[in-house]
Amino acid sequence: MNKKITILIPLLIAVSVATGILIGNLLNRNSQTDFVGLKIGGQNKISEILSYIDQGYVDSVNTSDIIEKTIPEILKNLDPHTSYIPPADMKEVQEEMTGKFSGIGVQFSIMEDTVRVIEVISGGPSSKVGILPGDRIVKVNDSIIAGVAVVNTTVLNLLRGDKDTKVLVGIIRNGAEKELDFEITRGDIPINSIDISYMIDAETGFIKISRFANKTYNEFMDGMVKIRNAGAKKVIIDLRQNPGGSLVAVLQMVDEFLGKGEPILYTEGVNQARKTYNASGSETWKDFKLYVMIDEFSASASEIFAGAMQDNDRGIIIGRRSFGKGLVQEQIPLSDGSALRLTVARFYTPSGRCIQSSYEEGNDKYYDNIYTRFHSMEQLVADSVHFADSLRYTTKSGRIVYGGGGIMPDFFVPIDTTGNSDYYNSIYRKGLIYTFAYAYADEHRKDLSGLTEADEFDSYLDRKNVLEEFLNYAAGKGIPRDNAGLKSSSLIIQTQLKAYIARNIIGEEGFYPIIKKIDNMLLKAIEISKKDLLVENINGTNTIKDPAQAN
Repeated sequence: MNKKITILIPLLIAVSVATGILIGNLLNRNSQTDFVGLKIGGQNKISEILSYIDQGYVDSVNTSDIIEKTIPEILKNLDPHTSYIPPADMKEVQEEMTGKFSGIGVQFSIMEDTVRVIEVISGGPSSKVGILPGDRIVKVNDSIIAGVAVVNTTVLNLLRGDKDTKVLVGIIRNGAEKELDFEITRGDIPINSIDISYMIDAETGFIKISRFANKTYNEFMDGMVKIRNAGAKKVIIDLRQNPGGSLVAVLQMVDEFLGKGEPILYTEGVNQARKTYNASGSETWKDFKLYVMIDEFSASASEIFAGAMQDNDRGIIIGRRSFGKGLVQEQIPLSDGSALRLTVARFYTPSGRCIQSSYEEGNDKYYDNIYTRFHSMEQLVADSVHFADSLRYTTKSGRIVYGGGGIMPDFFVPIDTTGNSDYYNSIYRKGLIYTFAYAYADEHRKDLSGLTEADEFDSYLDRKNVLEEFLNYAAGKGIPRDNAGLKSSSLIIQTQLKAYIARNIIGEEGFYPIIKKIDNMLLKAIEISKKDLLVENINGTNTIKDPAQAN
């Protein structure tokens, strides 16, 4: 679990600020007019010191470098999300915001110092020249990237580039005697934010949203139309580990569920007048029953969506307390191509909750808060979270909700520790399930390619006894069979194996329906949706109510 947290936190921090930036941009504050002309009276102390260094220091120095290093240190004295973006990083930031970049159109993974193609984006530059899943990328232009401890960042930098530029890629393919060379013309590659939309049962759809980008709303609407046409009357929206992104996208999505005039959020700061966002009355999905899953890595735009649904009593929130990122940034361009992300306001849910976690003890404590929450057992016991009465608010129907850091769900679901064992942990730490799944899919690709549904993979891999083959593989990697550990962990190991193998062949349509079997939060959401459970306020207490048992 700690390994997973360590991987997710930097991503969460990097991406969640995007919502705040977009909120700032939507407040109709034009940086060129609002900030140009803002001058500090006279020569400030920092400029004075730099001048003395430049004119009198014993050695020659580059004051520009000093300034670049000093700016972040100055900003550390503010909030955790005010930041400086150097000119060299601006392109990546813009790609992050627009939800697309220019590249060759493959999803890859690095295993055993080899870059392996997992998926080729349909219609993308690589698919047009014949790159196939399972290919190994060994060379990019003149750079050898096989067997040299290459890292993801290096590969991305080599494969990405300006649109319409060319890159020469060397490929090793099973069955081919020699290295194959492909000249690929880079093109715009969309970053999809909807992983999957499918029917869990005859009347319940499932949509997984991994981030909020400019195209998320259109992807979401397509997903909703798909499940509606398949007979869905309910939808479970999965926002777990979604760090946020585009405010425009989340506002549009919320608008499709709320009635005209119902509040979505408002923003306010000392130098920022209050700005309120209300629903327009589109209400395309007004007849759908809504269930939203969140966890400790759901942040920013995810919290806006969950908070709006909860405060308007429009949907049931299921999971664990969200991250707590409720600050608004405005991105201010600077003269050298760099930019300042300045926090200008906070955003508030319809009931008036500010969901921003406290950062009064400093930025380091703020970023370490997610570890503190794990150590305090918050992810295991709902009652371990305590809020002061001063942070109590009420929803549209009078239900009690709390501010003070994140969105608390209506139904708490602890982290699932069933199936855990020392044996499984050893396998997990070495990443053996993932590497075996790739190797198995690659070796049996011809047979597996005839399967098109998750259920087909499930039954086929059971017949092939893939678990037994994996146990032998793990033993060969230094983790001998442990029957006691298997008694606890065989279900989770076998299910993950089948899900990852299916993903390597048919993508997310294979992965999610299989992994559902061991996803305790999703299983709880399905249970709640089947019973049509509601949350009501009775005598000042939130109470779970089953309409079927009502008098």
